[in-house]
Formats: sequence, C-alpha cells, structure tokens
Amino acid sequence: MYREVFNAIVRVARGAALKSTVTALGVLLGFNVLMGQTGRVTPGAQRTEEYFPQLKGKNVAVVANQTSLVGKKHLVDTLLSAGIQVKKVFAPEHGFRGEADAGQKLKDGLDPQTKLPVVSLYGKNLKPTPEQLKGIDVVIFDVQDVGVRFYTYISTLANVMEGCVQTGTALLVLDRPNPNGHYVDGPILQSGYTSFVGMHPVPIVHGMTVAEYARMVNGEGWLPDAARCELNWVSVADYTHSTRYDLPVRPSPNLPNMRAVWLYPSICLFEGTIVSEGRGTTKPFQIYGFPGMKDGNAPFTPKAMKGAQSPKFKDVKCNGVDLSTTPDTVFLRSGRIDLSHIMAAYKGYSGKDPFFDPSFFDKLAGSSDLRDLIEAGWSEQQIRATWEPGLRKYAEVRARYLIYE
Repeated sequence: MYREVFNAIVRVARGAALKSTVTALGVLLGFNVLMGQTGRVTPGAQRTEEYFPQLKGKNVAVVANQTSLVGKKHLVDTLLSAGIQVKKVFAPEHGFRGEADAGQKLKDGLDPQTKLPVVSLYGKNLKPTPEQLKGIDVVIFDVQDVGVRFYTYISTLANVMEGCVQTGTALLVLDRPNPNGHYVDGPILQSGYTSFVGMHPVPIVHGMTVAEYARMVNGEGWLPDAARCELNWVSVADYTHSTRYDLPVRPSPNLPNMRAVWLYPSICLFEGTIVSEGRGTTKPFQIYGFPGMKDGNAPFTPKAMKGAQSPKFKDVKCNGVDLSTTPDTVFLRSGRIDLSHIMAAYKGYSGKDPFFDPSFFDKLAGSSDLRDLIEAGWSEQQIRATWEPGLRKYAEVRARYLIYE
C-alpha cells in the first residue's frame, strides 16, 4: 500500500499542480514523515557523556526554559547535580518556566527552586551584555524551537551568539529535533524588514534545527562585522529531517499540542490582521475568526487566561473556523504553508477596521509582497510562484550547514 501511495504522490509532484522542484520536494519529505514512526531520538541534552567533560572546571551560564529537560529533570538541575558550576540562567520569551504571555516583558530575578539569578533576554535586554557574561566560560543554549522564522527563540540564539563574540565566550548548543523540519516554505525575509520576529534572510519555515541554524548564522556572516562565534554543539542521535518528532513539553503557552505546532506557520500570520488566532481559547492556533465572520462554523469567545491575559476580541463572541480535528496526516503530507485560511478570511471580511496591520504583518511575512498580492486578488498558486526563486537559492545555502540528512 505504501508503494502505491508513494507512486501517487510522485505523479502529483510531476504534474501541473506542483510545477516547482521546491514544492515537489516538500510533498515528498512530508510523505517520509507520514510513513515513518515517531522517532525514538535522543536530544543533545540527554547525551550528557558528550558534553559533561567539556564543562568540568568551567563557569557556565544556561539559556533555557521549560523545554530544557534531560529525561524528566530540568537541564539546570541536572548540571547542578553533576557538580557543574552553573552561575546564571538567561531566559527567552515566555520566561525560564515558560508561563509568560507572548510579548510580555519580563524582569530579571531569582529562580525560586535553584536560587540562581535569571536574566531576561526578552524586553529591553535582548542579548547578554559583557557585564552579564563576565566570568562565564561557556554559555549553553538548550531551547526547543519549532522551525519557524517568527518564533523568537532563534532570534534569541543569534543575539546570544553576538554577546558571546563580544566577550570571547564559547557557545554550546544542545540540539533538539525540529517538529517542522521536514519541509521548507514561505517567502524569504527581505532587507528592510528585519525585526525580532525575523532577523535573517530565510523563509518562514526554514527546515533547520537550532544547531544547524547557528552554523548558518556563523557561516553566512550574519553577526555584526561578519564575526564568528566560538560554536560547539551536541547533535541529536537517531534523527533525520524526515523523522516525526512529537514534542514532550509545550514549547510556549499557546502551542499546547502538535496540531498547534504544525498549524503555527500558517495561522500565526493572523497575528498581523484583525482576525483572532485563537489565543484566549482552549484551541490557540487551531481556531480562527472574528465577530460577524460569515463563512465560519465554530463560535468562540476569547477569555483572559494563563498565557493569554489580553487576547484579541477578549469577551467578544466570534465566529470562526475550527481546525482542531484536522487529521495529522494532512499536515505531515503537505510540506507547505497553507495560505487558504488567510486568503478566505480576507475575502470574507467587511468590517470597518482595516483587515491588515501592515507594520506587523509585513514583519511576519518578511516584506509587503504577501499582503500586496492578497489585496490584489492573486491566487495561492500565483503567490507561491513568486517564492520559488528565493527558495531555490536558500536551499543551496541551507545544504551547507545541515547536520542531519
């Protein structure tokens, strides 16, 4: 049966519906993930025999959050139990324990469990300062990413690399699988649209693990003055980019399950529009809509809750589209961002307020092109065709830094 399905996908990939090599590759990679079992991979953090010897006698800082686990034990606790001299923790967006709202500015403080100083890298201070890295020999980066350009953990990674360059501090990345690593898709970020939700000329779905991305930041000269960070990494054992990997811990408050993680590259674009992306419900990034939406079939009312204190349309009834029961196979087969949701919502919107927030939407998309083409009434196929030259060039760059097949 699998061979018949494979042959059918090949026929589609060769047909008129998928003319580009890039798109066909995405579909075939998605097939590999679909046919494979959830990988029994070993994240870098669990391979303690590979990096504990490097840390002996060193003063260590850790960039970590709730995903930084060694088995069921937090990395920081694991390091301290092994007698490693952890001096401080740096926390990305959502905080060290991963409970803060998206965009919530965090303050420095003490971790109540370990009494270690926790320095926020989200807010006014986006990168470690020389003073904060004083006396630190090695910075460990161990944060679970989801493989999307506007998910801010890779921006924090790049800023940590820059901070390490300034002080001559080594960076050790404990790599983790990319749950969206089986495909590459979306427009490339253009110069002039750089922000914390997009720092580098990569597509929305970049298809790299954190260690691979760090290698690319170094190798492409994306740090100031094309400086190179002293970079080491511990790779994931038994992992390839076609390995399905279900995250054991939610990577942020509003990505509660794998369906949300897979939908995130498509549904997060709504954050730059009038449309609710489901924050303040039990289905964030799995439901979307707005008051008076005509084509929706799923009413919902966003409420203030942990991880979403001020959701869009708070306490206002919305009508929307519920994607929470979509089969896993749909996401794992497609190998592409789904523009149909935002295009349909735009076409069906007749409110007084503008549909797009141009400033933020363009940062998410990487330029004004996507917004302009949606407003001009282009089809999804026509829009996707504009991405292909950039994706082909990016594929060549990406190939230089891959660690996994």
